[in-house]
Amino acid sequence: MSWIEALVLGVVQGLTEFLPVSSSGHLTIGAELLGMSGEENLTFAVVVHAATVLSTLVVLWSEVSFLFKSFFRFKWDEGMRMVCKILLSMIPVGIVGVFFKDYVEAIFGSGLLIVGCCLLLTAVLLTFSHYAKPRQKETISFRDAFIIGLAQACAVLPGLSRSGSTIATGLLLGNKKELVAKFSFLMVIIPILGEAFLSLVGGEFSMEASGISSEALITGFLAAFISGTIACKWMINLVSKGKLIYFAYYCVVVGLFAVIYSLMS
Repeated sequence: MSWIEALVLGVVQGLTEFLPVSSSGHLTIGAELLGMSGEENLTFAVVVHAATVLSTLVVLWSEVSFLFKSFFRFKWDEGMRMVCKILLSMIPVGIVGVFFKDYVEAIFGSGLLIVGCCLLLTAVLLTFSHYAKPRQKETISFRDAFIIGLAQACAVLPGLSRSGSTIATGLLLGNKKELVAKFSFLMVIIPILGEAFLSLVGGEFSMEASGISSEALITGFLAAFISGTIACKWMINLVSKGKLIYFAYYCVVVGLFAVIYSLMS
């Protein structure tokens, strides 16, 4: 992988991690078009996902700092309740990561057909959330937090947008737009950092085995961090204005491209 390819894929990851169009799906499409091997793709994905988590921390630092302080105050206030809701939402994806990790990785290597189909499913979810008008809630309940967590667990499939699935689910449950957008971005911080740590400890993250140069990894990391910071701020604004339907159209186009490309190759 050249540094230019890393730059392009890093920007793609940074933008699509927060926009509801599936970062994993776009990375898979990019890897397929660039002819990247599975090990190369996995190593690069770990690096750029860590970069987007750092961009989340930068954009939502006030919220993260508030939750961190609330956790160590050990008082059952609104901050502690939100911490517990975020932890509750992470249980489903934690179960998937521990017990179904090999199966998920096998799906990632199954080609673009599954990516295209999941992108089309993402479009359906975004469309439903756009037209549904449930009664608005003031806060995210524990029940809703767990259901949103189930949506995040399902979104381990390449092409099924994590942010799209969790935000659409939260909106369909009647949660406020900006609140559910921030919750969606906060709930992924620990799972992604945990996955990166386990990959590092378990030896799955290997620059030597992947063949990616340190220059390419650094370029991809910086590109993902900068574009992710921009996309995170942009996405919160877009969700608050209810403009997710445009991403549904985009997912249909890219999804159909992935399906047709897979069938023709």
